Amino acid sequence: MMTNEFTLIVEGPDLQDGSYADALFDAGCDDATIGRVAGVQFLDFDREAESLADAVFEAVEAIERAVPEARVVHLEPDDLVSMSEIGDRTGRTRESIRLLISGERGPGGFPVPATHFRKRQRMWRWQRVSAWFAEALGEPQITEDPGRARFVTAFNAGLAWRQVDKQLPPADRQRMRKLVG
Repeated sequence: MMTNEFTLIVEGPDLQDGSYADALFDAGCDDATIGRVAGVQFLDFDREAESLADAVFEAVEAIERAVPEARVVHLEPDDLVSMSEIGDRTGRTRESIRLLISGERGPGGFPVPATHFRKRQRMWRWQRVSAWFAEALGEPQITEDPGRARFVTAFNAGLAWRQVDKQLPPADRQRMRKLVG
């Protein structure tokens, strides 16, 4: 067993309300701290489990069972990272990262941004960036577990899918299932 640290973003009723907090505790969320920052409600977990996946799925099930009106919508730390976050995670300066991204330093082939590729505030998928550092620069130590980043990406994609699945027309829903199937 290992301790897995993660944060779940939750929509729904105020979980800091006494009755909800008690229900979460009784459901097994005694390893979580409930909080809210700028209107965003979250639970910070330090959960013992065989894997991050086990810990996260157990926590989501406990939250949504204890408070049926609550819905987990996101898992942190997010897979999307800015240039500054890449620098923080790799122990490099923002300028060093900029040079790697532009190809002015290193072997080239830095992963393409996942969002806002035409804008200044671009974001990259951490799983692709950490894999690039391991393969292109021989720095596998920047991520403690490459499977963790892949899991976070897949889990958040699943949460996003369950938010829009029923809102799509049936034909589009079938095509999406075929795409990811």
